Amino acid sequence: MRVEIWGDVVCPWCYIGTTRFEKALAGFDHRDQVEVIHRSFELDPGHDKAHVEPVHKMLADKFGPRGPGMDQQVARTAAGEGLAYRTDRQVGSTLDAHRLLHLAKAHGRQHRLLSLMFETNFAQARTIFTHDALLHLATRAGLDQNDARSVLDDPDAYLDAVRADEQEAARLGATGVPFFVIDRRFALSGGRPVEAFAQALSTAWSERPLAPAAPPGTVCGPDGTCEVPHPDA
Repeated sequence: MRVEIWGDVVCPWCYIGTTRFEKALAGFDHRDQVEVIHRSFELDPGHDKAHVEPVHKMLADKFGPRGPGMDQQVARTAAGEGLAYRTDRQVGSTLDAHRLLHLAKAHGRQHRLLSLMFETNFAQARTIFTHDALLHLATRAGLDQNDARSVLDDPDAYLDAVRADEQEAARLGATGVPFFVIDRRFALSGGRPVEAFAQALSTAWSERPLAPAAPPGTVCGPDGTCEVPHPDA
């Protein structure tokens, strides 16, 4: 059984949602027969690579004084999952990170590299927006340094793969991330509870129709908004 996860490395709900999914997968009886593939989805595909700024400034520019408080609320949710979450991190273009993740996928190191990117960005508030930083993470993930450098130095390397992922997400109806697709039969959006992912895995395995869930899970949209779940959700 294959699970595809569309997300971005700077998406808070991708960080949280992926963690919740992994908890559900760890408790799934058939986990050894589940293939997990991470697919590209840039929250801001037109972001200038030279422009990196603090997250709190980006949120304040977009949403006014309430912007930084939105991230503080997400931080509390992350803490509830046992995740370290810094609100003093930066935001920038993630295209090079996605291209490098496709190289990692080709070498069976995608999950490791994505985990390191999440940890570096969210838990440590260190940059993932320079070639030096990405090269360091790639070698830590077990990729050949020269292979990683070649990808980063060639702006066209794996670019088609990134764009293909994003076009496929649009075709499947994804308007935000994280977006989970199980065996191309069942889809779930957002950072749902662990129990929801566990149920989805079990349902997909047994090939029964997946009952629609309401309300939809929490997602990060292309405008930079990362919704906060209602306390009763």
